[in-house]
Amino acid sequence: MTLQDKFGRQITDLRISVTDRCNFRCVYCRSADPENYCGHDEILSWPELDRLARIFLSLGIQKIRITGGEPLVRAGVEDYIARLHALGVRDLSMTTNGHLLAERCERLLEAGLRRINISLDSLDSGKFERITRTKSFSAVMRGIDVAQKSRLAPAKVNAVLVRGLNDDEVESFAEFARERGVIMRFIEFMPLDADRTWTRSHVVPAAEVYQRIHARWPLVQVPHERSETARKYRFADGAPGEIGLIAPVTQPFCGHCSRIRLTADGKLRSCLFSKDDHDLRGLLREGAADEDLATYIRSVVDEKEEGHRINAPDFVPPSRTMVFIGG
Repeated sequence: MTLQDKFGRQITDLRISVTDRCNFRCVYCRSADPENYCGHDEILSWPELDRLARIFLSLGIQKIRITGGEPLVRAGVEDYIARLHALGVRDLSMTTNGHLLAERCERLLEAGLRRINISLDSLDSGKFERITRTKSFSAVMRGIDVAQKSRLAPAKVNAVLVRGLNDDEVESFAEFARERGVIMRFIEFMPLDADRTWTRSHVVPAAEVYQRIHARWPLVQVPHERSETARKYRFADGAPGEIGLIAPVTQPFCGHCSRIRLTADGKLRSCLFSKDDHDLRGLLREGAADEDLATYIRSVVDEKEEGHRINAPDFVPPSRTMVFIGG
């Protein structure tokens, strides 16, 4: 059985946010001001997450990525990954800010994690502090080093580029990929920041990133799956490392989208920029049967948006920001 929307797209990838809490306050994601998190009874319990995972897998989901907030701040995440692994998830990954990764890496591997994405928005410790509003630079770098020495290598390292903030580091990030052998991915700034400062002028187009790196170290495109968000490149001179370009603003890939998202408080979102949440938590707690939940999920997926409409004149950002949706 497979999930398919009305445009014929096969839905095989699920992002599960296990918490809306985070130990960073990145400028492109969270407000600098204190916020009210969901109460512990509002987010899905581990048994509820287990049950939903089984249902999603029965509907043809093949890849699951654990996200947050910061997933490693919720106790029990390794055990959840182990249960997903036991259920037979083919491709099990996690996105993390890396702060707690060094000390947890081995347990994550033992649980069955197979891939990791680590956020790193500056190679300059001072700038990193300004972007993340933390002093965690050395901890994140340790996390990357530990991941690179493990079976998770090559780690994907994600940088969200913001004009005037860190766009001067493109070449430095590429050099970092060559030196460390990581997959360095550049992500265009999207209108999901809590401070609502996003403007198109803040976006650094992926084409510009490609041109700048290619001028310094010629790049060769690597074949990718149709549904992958990143266009991938290796260095022509044979150096280790890889470059990935993710361009949701300037080169939308909605036509090949294979993803849906489950928020920490149990809302199903068919697009990162969905205007509507679809409440699975309410159905769970009202005693819905698995078959009823599966039918509802199919109906939500069938109505998945054709695209995110960022470039449409009437675009309205989602009411939820990235930390509450799940990365």
